[in-house]
Amino acid sequence: MQVIRPIKKSDFDALKQIAIESGHGFTSLPVNDEQLSEKISRAELSFNKSASSPGDEGYLFVLEDTQTGEILGTTAIEAAVGMNVPLYHYHKSKSVHHSKALGVYNTVEVLTMCNDYTGASEICTLFLREAFRKGLAGRLLSRVRFLFMAEHPTRFADTVIAEMRGVSDAHGHSPFWEWLQEHFFSIDFPEADHLIGIGSKGFISELMPKHPIYANLLSEKAQAVIGQVHEKTKPALRLLEKEGFEHRGYVDLFDAGPTVESKLNKIRSVKESINSKVTISDDISNETVFAICNTSIADFRATFTPQVKYIKEQGITVISPEVAKALNVSEGDSIRFINLT
Repeated sequence: MQVIRPIKKSDFDALKQIAIESGHGFTSLPVNDEQLSEKISRAELSFNKSASSPGDEGYLFVLEDTQTGEILGTTAIEAAVGMNVPLYHYHKSKSVHHSKALGVYNTVEVLTMCNDYTGASEICTLFLREAFRKGLAGRLLSRVRFLFMAEHPTRFADTVIAEMRGVSDAHGHSPFWEWLQEHFFSIDFPEADHLIGIGSKGFISELMPKHPIYANLLSEKAQAVIGQVHEKTKPALRLLEKEGFEHRGYVDLFDAGPTVESKLNKIRSVKESINSKVTISDDISNETVFAICNTSIADFRATFTPQVKYIKEQGITVISPEVAKALNVSEGDSIRFINLT
């Protein structure tokens, strides 16, 4: 069975391998032993911390095959971004240049650097290893974060964002960054990407253009990728759009990938998920596949299975002994679930 759980120190080697496989542009998992160890330690502290409001917590989960012990992927939530290290975006807006006397009316797209998402919660670090991308594992990695947030809403902000990976080639070259590099920087995109991943963000405020940028002054290649996602990120974006996330004009400073947002209580999986008591039985017949989790924090567990039957009239959910074991729940405990298909 595939189970999502909080990361632990013994997962370091698997996390490093995932960081390597994720490639350029996946800044939340740098190939850096010290940074990865710090992420694991911070996650362990976060899961064991008593919190009644969002702060400097980072919840990093792994997807494990319980039969083999192999780690198949990761997913994470940042409780409140930009509180310790500034979070920068470009915001797309329009500037009108109009001369009534000359009969000229031009609308130009403008990019303005901002910190508008400071304090928002962020879903991030979703990566499923390529060999395991068939089936529903990727969908579970995406939606399980919303089950966790629905169960523990006071730990998160009202606004939830997701930064989507922008366009870059197999060598990590970003058309948007190439324009910035030519005019303002002397480092290539992989190096800038690495610096961001290890938390060295001081160069952003030091070297980034201080004034709004007229998008029509960028190269055609750079203009074409503003707000566009990497080919491998399109499935993740579609899942978030189905959850109700929208792009409101904010893009990444380096690859111009879109940042999408939603209010926590408007997210589909938060609104539609059901919390109920469980009863355990072998007599379950159901063709629908559900994402299901326990209600713990430090001992959080989640999986997907058709071995779930909700009896609305009684307010109980019947699960199989196998699912109960995977979730570490007993008769009468609470769970939360949602239709995954």
